[in-house]
Amino acid sequence: MSDVELTVTVVDDDASVLKAVARLLRSAGLNVATYDAPDRFLKAYNPGQAGCLVLDLTMPGLSGLELQRELGEKGAAPPIIFLSGTGDIPDTVKAMKHGAVDFLTKPVDETALLAAVRAALEQERTASRKRGELAGLYARLESLTPREREVFEHVVSGQLNKQIASDLGTVEKTVKVHRARVMEKMGAESLADLVRMSQRLGIGGGRNT
Repeated sequence: MSDVELTVTVVDDDASVLKAVARLLRSAGLNVATYDAPDRFLKAYNPGQAGCLVLDLTMPGLSGLELQRELGEKGAAPPIIFLSGTGDIPDTVKAMKHGAVDFLTKPVDETALLAAVRAALEQERTASRKRGELAGLYARLESLTPREREVFEHVVSGQLNKQIASDLGTVEKTVKVHRARVMEKMGAESLADLVRMSQRLGIGGGRNT
């Protein structure tokens, strides 16, 4: 995913800051969307739009921290960079604890802001890639028959073919056939590969957070 496919959204009620930040980001070849109020941003927000947010900390209505929290509760928070006129340490700590990429003090150093935005976009690219990989894994999982799914769960829990056959009331030869189909459909090259997939899917060996 290139920068051309990503959008940097700037939300700040100070028109001069909004204009200056947008101009800087566009001069760096980035796509930029601007909003002068958090409620206007929320009305137009598309969770499917990949990118990052540059948020003013203190705004009328929702503050930057409140907006961050609201997006987080919706499970739709992109990487966020906060801008603050005060550099208040407690607010900085709160923002970073909730996953902010950076917290910059106004007037913002252009080099620092561009570096923070680049880092946020790289974080978004990584997250997007992982979401795509996980979606692919779920699609493969859905391709398994109910019996193949059962065999999958037993295999990744560490059971031998003989044990699986006993638990499922079948013969070892049949388990081997199902196991081979599971490996093929999931695109796993080894048992270790299959176990790693199961951890990402939260199957058998427990969810890998």
